[in-house]
Amino acid sequence: MVFYMALVIILLFVIWGVLMPDRLSEVANIVFQFTIQQFGWFYLMVMFGFLVFSIVLAFGKYGNIKLGDDDDDPEYSMTAWFAMLFSAGMGIGLVFWGVAEPLSHYLTPPEGIVGGTAEAARTAMRYSFFHWGLHPWAIYTIVGLTLAYHQFRKGRKSLISATFYPLIGDKVDGPIGKGIDVLTIIATAFGVATSLGLGALQINGGLSALFDVPHSALTQLWIIVIVTILFLTSSLLGVDRGIKILSTTNLYIAFIMLLFVFLVGPTAFLLDTLTNTLGSYVQNLVQMSLRLSPFSQDTWIGNWTLFYWAWWIAWAPFVGTFIARVSKGRTIKEFILGVLIVPTLVSFVWFSIFGGMGLHLERDKGIAIAQAAQEDVTSALFITLEQLPLSAISSFIAILLIVIFFITSADSATFVLGMLSKGGDPNPGAAPKLVWGVLQSTVAIVLLISGGLAGLQTASIVTALPFAIIIVGMCAALLKSLREEDRHRRIRERKRQRKLDELID
Repeated sequence: MVFYMALVIILLFVIWGVLMPDRLSEVANIVFQFTIQQFGWFYLMVMFGFLVFSIVLAFGKYGNIKLGDDDDDPEYSMTAWFAMLFSAGMGIGLVFWGVAEPLSHYLTPPEGIVGGTAEAARTAMRYSFFHWGLHPWAIYTIVGLTLAYHQFRKGRKSLISATFYPLIGDKVDGPIGKGIDVLTIIATAFGVATSLGLGALQINGGLSALFDVPHSALTQLWIIVIVTILFLTSSLLGVDRGIKILSTTNLYIAFIMLLFVFLVGPTAFLLDTLTNTLGSYVQNLVQMSLRLSPFSQDTWIGNWTLFYWAWWIAWAPFVGTFIARVSKGRTIKEFILGVLIVPTLVSFVWFSIFGGMGLHLERDKGIAIAQAAQEDVTSALFITLEQLPLSAISSFIAILLIVIFFITSADSATFVLGMLSKGGDPNPGAAPKLVWGVLQSTVAIVLLISGGLAGLQTASIVTALPFAIIIVGMCAALLKSLREEDRHRRIRERKRQRKLDELID
C-alpha cells in the first residue's frame, strides 16, 4: 500500500509538471513563500536543536551502546564506510557550490555587509562553512542513528515509522505508520531529484566549457537519461559491487582533485583561509544558527540558509536510511563522531581550497568569476580551473567526479526507496529499484523544465517542512528507548550484584 500510494502521488505531480509546467512553478512558489515567511523560525530552531542533541548523545552515558548486538563488529572498513556516507550525503552539492557559493556571497553578503570587500570575502567563507558544516550532518546523524538503533539493536524494520514504536506502539503498523512512510518516500524522491537536477546542470556546464555543448534543457534531459541508465546498472549490482566500489573510487578522485588545486594554487593563502574561517565559524556558530531578519525583511536567509536547511531535511530520510544500512556494529559515540565530525572537516577543506581559490582569482587576479557565476552558476568551477595548469585535464576530471557522484547518489537513493516501499526489506528486488530510479529522474526533469534551479530549490523546501516534524518525533522516540534500555540495564546489574552478594554471604 505504501508503495502504490507514494507512486500515485508522485506520478500525479509528474503529470501536472508535464501538462502545466508554468502553473506548477507558480503554485510551488506561492507555497515556498508561505513556508519561508511563516516557518523560517522553525527550521532554524530544529536544526540547531538536532546539532545539540547529537553532541549530547555522543558524549553522554549512552555513547557506548552498540548499533547491534554487543559482540557485533562493523560490517565495512572505516574508509569504505566514510566513502559511502559522504558520496550519498553531499557529493554533487560540494562540486556544484564549492566555488560558486562563496563568490555569490562575496557579491551579495548577508548582515548588511558591503559586497566586494575583504569583510564580504570573510563572511562569504564563514557562511559557506555554516551551510555545509555541522548542521546538515547533524540531521543525517539523527535519522541514521535512530534507524540503525531500532533496526540492529531492537530488531525492527528499517522504516522511519518503525522508529516511533516507543511512542505509539503497534500503531506504527496502522494508518499513522503508513502515512509516515509515504511522506518519507515523497520527501526522499523530491530531495534526491533536486540534487540530480543540480548534477545535470553542472555536467552541462562542464561539457559546455570543454566541448561547447549547448547549455539547454534538451542537453540536460539527455544527461539525466544517460546517467539514469548508468546508476540503474550500478543499483542492480547491489551495495558491495555497485555503491561501495563507486563511492571509494570517487573519494580518491575527489582527493586527487583537491590536492591538485591546493598544490598549484596559492597554498599558504588557502591554509590561511581555512584557519581564519574555521575560527570565525566556531566563534559565530550560535549567532548564525538562530539568525533571522524580522526588522530588515532581508530575503537572503530565505534564499540561502532556509533553502539549505530544507534541502538537508528532505535528503535526511534517504541518507539516514543508507547510512544506517552500512553502520551495523558501531557504537553510538563512534557513529555520531564519524558521521558528524569527519565529513564536516572534509567540507571545510573543500570550500577553503575551491572557494578560497575562486576568491583569490577574483580579488587578487582581477578575474571576474563572481559575475559570471551570477549569470550561470555552473560556470564558476570551470572558469576557476581554466586559470590553473592542465586546465583541460582537471576540468575533465571534475566532470567525471560529478558523474560518479551523480551515479552514487541516485544509486543509493534508488536502493533506499526500494527498501522503504517494500516494508524495510534490506535487499529490495530489481523491480522497485527500477521503478524508483526512472521516477526520480523523471521528477528531476519535470522540475528543471518547470522552474530550473529555482524550481529545484522550491521543491526541496516545500517537501521538507512536514518531515522536519517527523525528525523531532524521532528524537523523542530514540531518547525514550535509550532511557528504557538503560533502566533495564541497571535492573540487571542490581540483580547480578545481589546474586554475587548472596554467594559471598
